[in-house]
Amino acid sequence: MNTYLAVGQIIVSVGLIASVLLQARGTGLSSAFGGDSAVYRSRRGVERRLWQFTIVLGILFAVFSLASYAFAPVAGA
Repeated sequence: MNTYLAVGQIIVSVGLIASVLLQARGTGLSSAFGGDSAVYRSRRGVERRLWQFTIVLGILFAVFSLASYAFAPVAGA
């Protein structure tokens, strides 16, 4: 595996984990039983940008994963 692809995938994965954890709202037990009524509200401001950033990081993670697979050395060659 290419070293640059591996380092890029690690950086993107850490950023993706952080952005998903920053989005966690209503994580209490009461929200599991319908305590959070803000399910269908629209995202605004920083929350929207964080959501878009998470989507971009997810796409980048998929691209890095596919590139790592495509450029992997062939076994037996």
